[in-house]
Amino acid sequence: MLRITLAALLVFTTPATAQVTGALGPVSPMLKRNVTIASDVVRIGDFIDNAGEAAQIPIFRAPDLGSTGSIPTERVLDAARAHNVLGVDAGGISEVTVRRESRAIAPQEVEDCIAQAIARQRGLKSGNQLMLKFDREVRTLQVEPTAAAPQIVRLSHDLSSGRFDVVLELPGSEIARGLPLRFSGTAVEVVASAMLTRPLARGDIVRQSDIVMMRKLKAEAGSDVVSDPSLAAGLSARRAMPAGQMLRQADLMKPELVQRNEMVTLIFEMPGIMLTSRGKALESGTEGDVISIVNAQSKRTVQGTVTGTGTVTVASRTPQFAANTISSEAAASASPQNQRTE
Repeated sequence: MLRITLAALLVFTTPATAQVTGALGPVSPMLKRNVTIASDVVRIGDFIDNAGEAAQIPIFRAPDLGSTGSIPTERVLDAARAHNVLGVDAGGISEVTVRRESRAIAPQEVEDCIAQAIARQRGLKSGNQLMLKFDREVRTLQVEPTAAAPQIVRLSHDLSSGRFDVVLELPGSEIARGLPLRFSGTAVEVVASAMLTRPLARGDIVRQSDIVMMRKLKAEAGSDVVSDPSLAAGLSARRAMPAGQMLRQADLMKPELVQRNEMVTLIFEMPGIMLTSRGKALESGTEGDVISIVNAQSKRTVQGTVTGTGTVTVASRTPQFAANTISSEAAASASPQNQRTE
């Protein structure tokens, strides 16, 4: 926190016009160690509890908004005595710290206000769909605590070039009237883009922790970029990809449940009967893919649908298909548990 000395602050020494008469009351005045104020002056009552009618008399100029200053105890007591505030209990305090409250208008708040206004002009849903580049640095603005959020006074925006010129105001702030609240720059449309945080090999499953969301220029990102991490999590990489790669829909696929040359379970289905056998996959496949399998017993190649991990189902509506496909050895060895009739 910024710390400045109050030694050079203005002392209001006009006791003739601010003389207070009368007793301070039965309770002795007591010095405060820390003072927090909202105005541009510090009054006796800000420094001293039980200051009586003198409490509202200003004696020092306040620090700048949002900053903190300190003043020796003796200077506070001298200023108080000048207004007949006597017998102050200093409590061993050597200096008093004064902090002036403020409301900080951060650069992001300014940017969000401008982006939202431009987004409405462009017919966009949110200001998050825009990236602003300012002609000059946007600094944090310190204003009164009662100041409202920034509001647009005037906005000029060219859709073709993206150039904008904006004037803001901060309702409720007198200080803001002397601040530079005109901003200009360029606004470009962006899209949320999923980016990998680690390299992936072909077939690796994408986890939620593997993705970080970034904003990319819409012109560079294209239309097939993954804009929602939930749409990528659980899918697998179609090819090897390095960390930092922007994810596109074409880069992802359903996880492969069957690998090429893997021994799988073949399930032959037809009305009233289900038989199982073993086979060798001639190609990889995800759930729902139709792949070629060599029946390990009959050595015949059949087409089946991947229905689970290491499982391929061959379905037919006619018993004749199964009879031609399954070898007599497979049929003879099929256990009663693998057969059912209607």
